[in-house]
Amino acid sequence: MAEVLVRQRVQALARALPAARQGDVASIHKARVATRRLREVLPLVQSGGRGRKLRRNVRRLTRALGPVRELDVAIETLDGFAGEVPRAAITRLKQVLRQERRELHAAMTREVARVDLEKLRRRAIAGARKSPSVDVSARAARRAVRLHAAIESAGSIYLPDRLHEVRIAVKKLRYALELARDVKARRGSGQLRTLKDVQTLLGRMHDLEVLIARVRAVQGAPHAPTLRLSGDLDRLVRRLETECRQLHGHYMSARRALLAICVHVSRSRAAQLSSAA
Repeated sequence: MAEVLVRQRVQALARALPAARQGDVASIHKARVATRRLREVLPLVQSGGRGRKLRRNVRRLTRALGPVRELDVAIETLDGFAGEVPRAAITRLKQVLRQERRELHAAMTREVARVDLEKLRRRAIAGARKSPSVDVSARAARRAVRLHAAIESAGSIYLPDRLHEVRIAVKKLRYALELARDVKARRGSGQLRTLKDVQTLLGRMHDLEVLIARVRAVQGAPHAPTLRLSGDLDRLVRRLETECRQLHGHYMSARRALLAICVHVSRSRAAQLSSAA
């Protein structure tokens, strides 16, 4: 089973990476998701120094793909506000974002080229063959504890940095539970649907915050925009901030369900250990 899980995740990465290196938007997203799913299974099949090196290599890919993906989302997000903000403001922002993307894509391509995917595949599969079974419940329980702590730390006030930590923790628990589902050959549960929905919600919130920061950077650039353009950009920022707070309200409505998932996963692990004892 461990070998099958590793093969599936490496193959998903291998399929997406060539087009991602060429700059394809959808493939960059798929490759990044594939690296995260691969990173979730590697600690369970490969430990020690060699395992840490494998995980570092995959993490390098995730981090290389991330900034380009953020800009792709920012550009796509701008299209959604085309009817609400004057075209000149949208056009100016896209020009800035696309130039930055070209630079980041070049850096991403160099970083991706440093990773020997075939070597990574061989070593990951070799490790999986030595560890035919994987203990997924323990990892899921740890993820649940961290998510619970992140939710409590974020509280009920709109704090983007802490909500970003919640988003990351939700994503990690979702991947851990997906792995557990694959190992146990069970169908998806309501828990996974809830985690995916909240991840999407918090992801949108994070994307809007990233775009707000980009808009402010344009306004504060050495070659500052005209007063009229700056006013239009302020209008866009207010629109983005309004949606962020609306999304935060939706998150607060889902908060209890998230905490319930954390408790359920932790208790399931405790019951498993008790039964084994």
